[in-house]
Amino acid sequence: MVSDAGVFSPDRLDRGTAQLLRSAPELPQRGTFVDLGCGWGPIALHMALTRPQAAVWAVDVNERARALTAENARRCGLELMVASPAHALADPCLQTIDVLWSNPPIRIGKAALHELLATWLVRLAPTGEAVLVVAKNLGADSLSRWIHRELGLICTKWHSRKGYRLLRITRT
Repeated sequence: MVSDAGVFSPDRLDRGTAQLLRSAPELPQRGTFVDLGCGWGPIALHMALTRPQAAVWAVDVNERARALTAENARRCGLELMVASPAHALADPCLQTIDVLWSNPPIRIGKAALHELLATWLVRLAPTGEAVLVVAKNLGADSLSRWIHRELGLICTKWHSRKGYRLLRITRT
């Protein structure tokens, strides 16, 4: 894998993402999967490696992050759809999402984070699910309540370990 300065956790797999990859629910065999805020691509690469029949999208606002993800996918012999949020949102394939996993950019601020999540989580398919990894001390519990109250989605604590919560979000 290659990484670089200017992307989240450029020198190692961060602890939150590691918790998500270790403890998230099992992925379905196929569907449309999204890694929202892909960074250099560890979540999208995991999805594509473990579920080769899925259509995996790696989405990030950072052009360098998208380039690194594309390079890492190439090195692994994988085909990922790597896109900016604007490009991805315009694609008809992403009108409904079966799986969305993210270590969301909490530090962009509450308003921007809420706008980002509201834009993407409402695209979950009727049987789709999202899993977010959020540090407890960075507001995992209040974010869970906001998702339920403001978006009308079911948000449960799937797993908690080493200061991180995995929030599982579904429609029912």
